[in-house]
Amino acid sequence: MNIHEYQAKDLLRGYGVAVPRGGVAFTPEEAASVARELGGPVWVVKSQIHAGGRGAGRFQDNPAGKGGVRVVKSVEEVASNAAEMLNRVLVTKQTGPAGKEVKRLYVEEGADIKRELYLGLLIDRATGRVTIIASTEGGMEIEEVAHNTPEKIVKVAVDPATGIQGYHTRKVAFALGLEGKQIGAAAKFIQAAYKAFTELDCAIVEINPLIVTGSGDILALDAKMSFDDNALFRHKEVAALRDEAEEDPAEIEAAKHELNYVKLDGNIGCMVNGAGLAMATMDIIKLYGAEPANFLDVGGGATKERVTAAFKLILSDSAVEGILVNIFGGIMRCDVIAEGVVAAARDVQLHVPLVVRLEGTNVALGKKILADSGLPILSADNLDDAAKKIVAAVKKEAA
Repeated sequence: MNIHEYQAKDLLRGYGVAVPRGGVAFTPEEAASVARELGGPVWVVKSQIHAGGRGAGRFQDNPAGKGGVRVVKSVEEVASNAAEMLNRVLVTKQTGPAGKEVKRLYVEEGADIKRELYLGLLIDRATGRVTIIASTEGGMEIEEVAHNTPEKIVKVAVDPATGIQGYHTRKVAFALGLEGKQIGAAAKFIQAAYKAFTELDCAIVEINPLIVTGSGDILALDAKMSFDDNALFRHKEVAALRDEAEEDPAEIEAAKHELNYVKLDGNIGCMVNGAGLAMATMDIIKLYGAEPANFLDVGGGATKERVTAAFKLILSDSAVEGILVNIFGGIMRCDVIAEGVVAAARDVQLHVPLVVRLEGTNVALGKKILADSGLPILSADNLDDAAKKIVAAVKKEAA
């Protein structure tokens, strides 16, 4: 689960991470009020969407205009820029061309920036440890730094048996070229960020940029936090920060039915049981010249109702021109899948080609249910046969 910048800063502030003062605003009047409360002479008005690159982004209806992060020097400018940004679609490298509508802003006090650095915490799957990633190249995407100048990135893994220690923070501080009182400030900052990461079950904490001010202070000028969905039951206060308006409605609906669903850009809907089998199914669709419209794993213990919900979810995507159901029945019974497919196809009045490949527990019964349904369902003997049939059927429909 992702949250907004201002929410991340509120959480980090509670753990002792140094962040600039600021406040959230939903209207130009609220933005001006926050600015007056903060005091001047400089403020930063920031669009709040779940995407990076906001400063370099452009609004959809004015691509030649200003971006989604603006530095202003009067309360009047705060209000006027807020009016220009709210309720408009901001397009960044991370949103794609569709962009995201800006429904809230964060008004923050200006900062005297002397240096911009990068600091991140995540779980390194290679070591199984929380790992601190730091770079002197703040303000840039860390992926670009890793690709172009990997020598400018330092990684420090923290053994969970010891937790974070002074030598961890000093190694990072020295790698960032900090000196004097900055080293102590950085140590406190990193320890606080590490505590927030571990206690809140984060997937990532990213401070980009981490700045050194003219007076030598260390501040989080921007902050991104993402959380492990499986641990949210332990953190009701974090779960309450979820902004469903920033998420795909189909993925929200899928979660209600315990389905693992990710929308993609293709035209062939997929319903599979098991993540590995789902990936193989998407690959073979591409092999035969088409594109998957989604990743959808119904899981090993899906009910007829869940299968029906999954089928409806696929068909809710207007880009879907055909559906491939690929089930290997182990825990999941093929007859349950067949009943769900038939029920859903009748309910939504199926209007696109449907290919079903069943194998495993109760496969004969499952195939009989499909055959007796009276619906135009194409049966496949194996995955290769299924992929060929659905791609051919979609191309025939298009012709």
